[in-house]
Amino acid sequence: MAPSSTALLGAGGAVAAAAVCFTQRKALTRVVRNIMVKAQPADVPLPPPKQVKIALCQLTVTADKNKNIATATEAIKRAAANGAQLVVLPEMWNCPYSNDSFPTYAEDIDGGNAPSVKALSEAARDARVTLVGGSLPERVGPKLYNTCCVFDSSGKLLAKHRKVHLFDIDIPGKIAFRESDTLTPGDGPTVVDTEAGRLGLGICYDIRFPELAQIYAARGCQLLVYPGAFNTTTGPLHWELLQRARAIDNLVYVATCSPARNPGSSYQAWGHSTVIGPFAEVLATCDHEETTVYATLDYAQVAERRSQIPVRSQKRWDLYGLVDKAGDAGTHTAGRAPLYSVMTPVQPRPAMHSLQAQQQRCWRWGLELEVLGGGDGHGARVRHGSAGQAGAGSGTCVGT
Repeated sequence: MAPSSTALLGAGGAVAAAAVCFTQRKALTRVVRNIMVKAQPADVPLPPPKQVKIALCQLTVTADKNKNIATATEAIKRAAANGAQLVVLPEMWNCPYSNDSFPTYAEDIDGGNAPSVKALSEAARDARVTLVGGSLPERVGPKLYNTCCVFDSSGKLLAKHRKVHLFDIDIPGKIAFRESDTLTPGDGPTVVDTEAGRLGLGICYDIRFPELAQIYAARGCQLLVYPGAFNTTTGPLHWELLQRARAIDNLVYVATCSPARNPGSSYQAWGHSTVIGPFAEVLATCDHEETTVYATLDYAQVAERRSQIPVRSQKRWDLYGLVDKAGDAGTHTAGRAPLYSVMTPVQPRPAMHSLQAQQQRCWRWGLELEVLGGGDGHGARVRHGSAGQAGAGSGTCVGT
């Protein structure tokens, strides 16, 4: 039976409506892309170049906290005597790396009950070095954090970075670990201006998230520092690879400092503390024994390499954008205007209810890498806010 004129009219109306929606969507895509291009701020200028000698102290960690403190302070003193201006310690240098140990060895840094931090401050002052004090368990009320402290050469605490991405993995038959059983994630990136250059801080698992490194590069960091304790399963495969990737992605220096391997420990660290240059070249490294790795960083190389391969000025902001929603909140430099503007209004940070959120692009602390759809308009989204926020434009997090 032939369709009625009413049915034909209805079908035609549906097609016309679909065409209008498609046209509007394409127009919206063009508008969004124009906004992205115009709103994307330029990189913060790099600080003046200098040469800095760095020392990575790969320490043996025991169950004796006082012994660990003595080992660390002696290593700092020795590094300074060998000409180091910037000294880096490993992740969890004052205690065994285990969920059982974190609560026992935790220190109240803000409350002043922190013998490990006090020792680091005095060691930095006495050695006259900038010190990235690895990390240690920090207690804040009922919460525990994996925290890195940075000191200047007078012993002043310049900044604290709390590990943003917690180490929750399960490789059957190899290794399983859940930092989230005891630790709380930090809520933002940390940039700190020091006598040894502008540093972007991460701790171990943070290195797996390239967006964090991209934010640091955009904020003008010359060196990314990651105290870390990769294990003997992922270490051989990923440790150096990730360092070189973060370096070449952003054309910056990268330094990592691991504990030495302790055969008597329940957690076997990979070691291999390493310094990577801005062309992803390995400048210095070691094996898994206790040692100190030295290298000279020439920050002029950062600008030079970026001029040779100018990917930072070749970004296609009409196709994607990097949004630093944390803004200047994690930057430790007095008397300067905010480093980086935010394209969309910053929404309140939601509580994190799922550990899976740390593996998504809508970060709990507001870092989002937005990818727009192709020229046909498909897949275009404008995301305002973070995962779990309701309302128009909230979007859906895309798993990585």
